[in-house]
Amino acid sequence: MTDCVIIGSGMAGISAALTLKAQGVSFLLIGNPDLSMKIGKAEKITNYPAFCEGSGEALRNLLKRQLRENGIEVKAGRAVGVYAGKNFVSVQTDRDEWIEAKSAILACGVGTAVQAEGESEFLGRGVSYCATCDGALYKGKTIVAAAGSSAFEKEAEMLENFAGKFYFVPLYKNCTFQPKKSGTEIFTDGLVRIEGGLRAERAVFKNRTVTADGIFLLKDSVPLSAVCGGLKTDGRHVITDRSMHTNLKGVFAAGDCTGRPYQYAKAAGEGNVAAHSVTEYLRDSEHGEAKVAAESEKMP
Repeated sequence: MTDCVIIGSGMAGISAALTLKAQGVSFLLIGNPDLSMKIGKAEKITNYPAFCEGSGEALRNLLKRQLRENGIEVKAGRAVGVYAGKNFVSVQTDRDEWIEAKSAILACGVGTAVQAEGESEFLGRGVSYCATCDGALYKGKTIVAAAGSSAFEKEAEMLENFAGKFYFVPLYKNCTFQPKKSGTEIFTDGLVRIEGGLRAERAVFKNRTVTADGIFLLKDSVPLSAVCGGLKTDGRHVITDRSMHTNLKGVFAAGDCTGRPYQYAKAAGEGNVAAHSVTEYLRDSEHGEAKVAAESEKMP
């Protein structure tokens, strides 16, 4: 079992990875291999130490080089479930992979997408963020998929293949999704709320209501409180102590997800602190296990 799984390949996640690498701690870095889109889109950066002046793309290229020279690989994936157990953390990705580690660092940024009414209420009861994980559950049934970007068109194709009736709602420009089934309907209309009883039953859009068995909300960033059950948050931000430890055992957080200011320097610093805290947590856990084992040996 790896020592730590880092979720997010932005500045905080990269900083944490570099620190754990230097400390000889085993880890897995999950995110976009092309790193943070936020960094790449910055027109000019003038307030990051030692980076005198340049574009976000230039900084991103330097970060890629640094990871490459340190032998650090970014495993493509997006966390759709984080489960903190007694002695380990399990992470489910959007590729339906399961990863177990002794600890985790949440460094996946802060979500900007507004939640629809009923989204959190029906999550896991007819509402899903992951087509790969849950699509097969609705084989032959009616599925609605609202996508936040063209990156999810492959997932939409998968859901259409499973569905008896499929509605695709691209909430972005220049959609290239091509339906394979004649009964598939495509429309662009903002999702207002999700209604139902014990399970989600209807997706209410601005100009229409669609009855469905499964409602998939495909977006780049989902609320961490929804992904990580039991995690304490203050609105969109994760609550941590000075060591970046959350209220969950073995789960730390760093970067934009912990709150303002949304600055690269702040994210890098918190990633470093979180990594040091992980190292200390692992050391204390090992000492605790050794102590329990020693006491067990003394028992008659």
